[in-house]
Amino acid sequence: MKRLLLIAGLLTASLTTIRAQETAKAAPHIYNPQADAQQDIKNAVAKARKEGKHVLLQLGGNWCIWCIRFNTLTTTDSTLSQLLRQNYEVVHVNYSPENKNEATLAQLGYPQRFGFPVFVVLDEKGNRIHTQNSAYLEEGKGHSPKLVAEFLTHWSPAATNPKTYAGQR
Repeated sequence: MKRLLLIAGLLTASLTTIRAQETAKAAPHIYNPQADAQQDIKNAVAKARKEGKHVLLQLGGNWCIWCIRFNTLTTTDSTLSQLLRQNYEVVHVNYSPENKNEATLAQLGYPQRFGFPVFVVLDEKGNRIHTQNSAYLEEGKGHSPKLVAEFLTHWSPAATNPKTYAGQR
């Protein structure tokens, strides 16, 4: 009986290890711990300025299931994907034991206080205009497409341009 339990335990441990390895292989790596976040942001701001967009910084790490879920949603949902393409230059800013990007996060007002992912919107000049706690965009075990669309729309260049709402009461 002990031998049977030992064999069952070893099989369970082996299957768990195999599943973990398969999950690690399948999980997308959207954050690069070796990336130069400062330079990536600078490049995105320059491109956003030329194209009349804002910059959306998605801060998190490959270890963060909610970060992966958000990225999957925004790249597979056609409405959200279009909102991002039309209005934002997106930069994934890594936060992990390998690289916490502490200087960058300090310059952004310590957005990690909200947990991960957290989103920072910069205008075309690189000024921080909004920090979004992603918990307000969650629904069930993911993010609400409706709430994410509202967030992306409300912080788009058109929405933050006073000329688009001046005179409205």
